[in-house]
Amino acid sequence: MRLSRYFLPVLKENPSEAQIVSHRLMLRAGMIKQASAGIYSWLPLGFKVLRKLENIIHEEQARAGHIAIQMPIIQSADLWRESGRYDDYGQEMLRMKDRHDRDMLFTPTAEELVTDIFRGHVNSYKDLPLTLYQIQWKFRDEIRPRFGVMRGREFYMKDGYNFDLTKEDALHAYNRHLVTYLRTYERMGLQAIPMRADSGPIGGDNTHEFLVLADTGESEVFYDSAVTDLTFGDRQIDYDSREQCQAILEEFTSKYARTDETHDEALFNQIPEERRRVARGIEVGQIFYFGTKYSEAMGATVQGPDGKPTPVHMGSHGIGVSRLIGAIIEASHDDKGIIWPEGVTPFHCGIVNLKQGDGEADAACEKLYGALTALGLEPLYDDRNERAGGKFATMDLIGLPWRITVGPRGLKNGVVELTSRRTGESEELSPEAAVTKIAEIYQLAHGA
Repeated sequence: MRLSRYFLPVLKENPSEAQIVSHRLMLRAGMIKQASAGIYSWLPLGFKVLRKLENIIHEEQARAGHIAIQMPIIQSADLWRESGRYDDYGQEMLRMKDRHDRDMLFTPTAEELVTDIFRGHVNSYKDLPLTLYQIQWKFRDEIRPRFGVMRGREFYMKDGYNFDLTKEDALHAYNRHLVTYLRTYERMGLQAIPMRADSGPIGGDNTHEFLVLADTGESEVFYDSAVTDLTFGDRQIDYDSREQCQAILEEFTSKYARTDETHDEALFNQIPEERRRVARGIEVGQIFYFGTKYSEAMGATVQGPDGKPTPVHMGSHGIGVSRLIGAIIEASHDDKGIIWPEGVTPFHCGIVNLKQGDGEADAACEKLYGALTALGLEPLYDDRNERAGGKFATMDLIGLPWRITVGPRGLKNGVVELTSRRTGESEELSPEAAVTKIAEIYQLAHGA
């Protein structure tokens, strides 16, 4: 993409309504524009990152054998009355009537809808296990939407639902989801710690939230600092292996890590004092096992091995895709702007032409642009007739991990400058060597 042809409405001043870093930088970098309280239009740069996160989630869900579907945004209230949740959910649910005076609602979550799909098509235990998921817009009518996409009313979410014959099978699905989420977050450049949490209106006994540590987090968290030393890395997992998935769950959840809702001071005090931590965390996902709560209420049964109807055991698993962008920025920025991890950056690198209109500089930039594009990479070429300082400020603000700077002086010596946004360190390389290095960086990042 050439910046002269791109829609990137950056702001020079900090928006007065933005209270936290991610909201401020997303507005300044032209990623979002508020449509109404807690509801945003996603502009090209923000939409591009949203799609990057979505693709990573799809890849990791497919790796675990989970199947994508798409359910409607508007649901019938009848399903929610069947489960008993319609009156219990509270004012966060946006209720409405259609032209025939039927009660409808804007989806806050989809346990009822997916259970209805399951009971209409699955009759035998031989069709289990089954996990269905979607990535879809949701709406919860927050009383005080704030912090931009971190606590909006409309949000983009991955929600998955497992159907299993027994509790043991469903707990394996729970463990499998925990593994997929650990992989997903690490690919996004995040350390998301699974913490024992409260199930809230979803229900169920087993539940973990995944939290990213940040000063602006909405939850107070208590944890053993040893959990921050754990990484999933590039280990290969057999998702059908109960032993492997259970071992990873134990590895990542055996040390103390809880939100304030489930905090146990006596257990916390058993941790060596030098490892006790109290901080703030941003929730970016949650997994639940809730047994037969919905299947019994809604008649979702299968014929068991004994020929008798058996209510299936279920769980649900969510990732807040849109709020993840805010969490990544909260965890990765400096006073100049965003610093995208390589796995989620909207463009792989920026090309800055220091002297637009200079024949040699223009030709070198075009050659770099073509070489990177030919390798399947997406560069953002700042070909505007602007001052160098303005170009650098824009690149720093939007946070691309790498920048190639091209100018007549360097070209006389056969070099361009490659700069890391995270460290600020630069090195002079031939244009060909700069392209090779960028390609190697992203091969490594994708492989991780």
